[in-house]
Amino acid sequence: MEDTLERWQSEKTAAYLSGAVAAAESDPGKAKLFREMADAAETQAGILAKELKQVPTFEPSLRSRLTASLVGLFGPRAMKPILSASKVRGVSVYSGKLPAGHPWPTSVEEVGGRHRGLGGGTLRAGVFGVNDGLVSNTCLVMGVAGAAVEPGIILITGVAGLLAGAFSMAAGEFISMLSQKEMFEYQIGQEKDELERYPAEEAEELALIYAARGVPLNEARHITKKLIANPEQALDTLAREELGLNPDDLGSPIGAAISSFIAFCIGASLPLIPFLFGMSNGVTIAALLSGAALFVVGATLSLFSGKGALLGGLRMLLIGAAAAAATYGIGSLFNVGTGGL
Repeated sequence: MEDTLERWQSEKTAAYLSGAVAAAESDPGKAKLFREMADAAETQAGILAKELKQVPTFEPSLRSRLTASLVGLFGPRAMKPILSASKVRGVSVYSGKLPAGHPWPTSVEEVGGRHRGLGGGTLRAGVFGVNDGLVSNTCLVMGVAGAAVEPGIILITGVAGLLAGAFSMAAGEFISMLSQKEMFEYQIGQEKDELERYPAEEAEELALIYAARGVPLNEARHITKKLIANPEQALDTLAREELGLNPDDLGSPIGAAISSFIAFCIGASLPLIPFLFGMSNGVTIAALLSGAALFVVGATLSLFSGKGALLGGLRMLLIGAAAAAATYGIGSLFNVGTGGL
């Protein structure tokens, strides 16, 4: 009974926030969609109310009222992540338009198939992890070197910075991924239960979403009714289209933490190499090595932005060099002596 009451409150909240989105939405088509979503949530709340012995009076929570105010202030698109977390259906309309020319799949199989991504998130996260470690520890090494301390102290400081940064980044990634995973699993679990309780209503909601994105309503209803007949595929599509969630992005918190730790360590270790091997002119060699690595990282990141590799590499090199020069200059203000650098 408590679970049913919680779901009833969730549907009433979704109806309340959908109404807030409709009121704030300047696009008539999207406003109409969210009014219909509010009505659909009220209908589903009514179905759940029949299972309750006593239906309480609904009062929007402080969080819901604050969300509604922010939607009115900043607009629904800016509040998409919060609306998704509040189980407001239809927020996928703010993720982009359906492609022109052939906007609607010709079979149920295409509905599920068109959502399968090619990945690349792990590579992207790894490159950014290397970049973070490289920039942060290069700046740390240069700042300490600017103070003219001995190479041994620079190495110890750099290793401490490497470990502190790597553990901090790993912990941050773990908490971030775990929180996202728990939210996704909870909301997908709710969607699964709703799909079992009232599949026809879920099919209608999905049809309304596609209609708001330019698909003829009758055609949308025809396809979504077929889609609902396949529970696994229906759940995947409902999570994406109603809640704006991607079940493929659940990921592994432990895997994310480990990969972030390793990537950060790789980047942060590069400016320490000359000091680790006791090379003369360690600061100069560290600067050149870090500069070359920054260029490579910038060129690699251009693969994700679509910009030219040369431009991306030079931009990253200039940004990193400016940061390193600034920390070196600040360090020099605290000059503690010469250490044969």
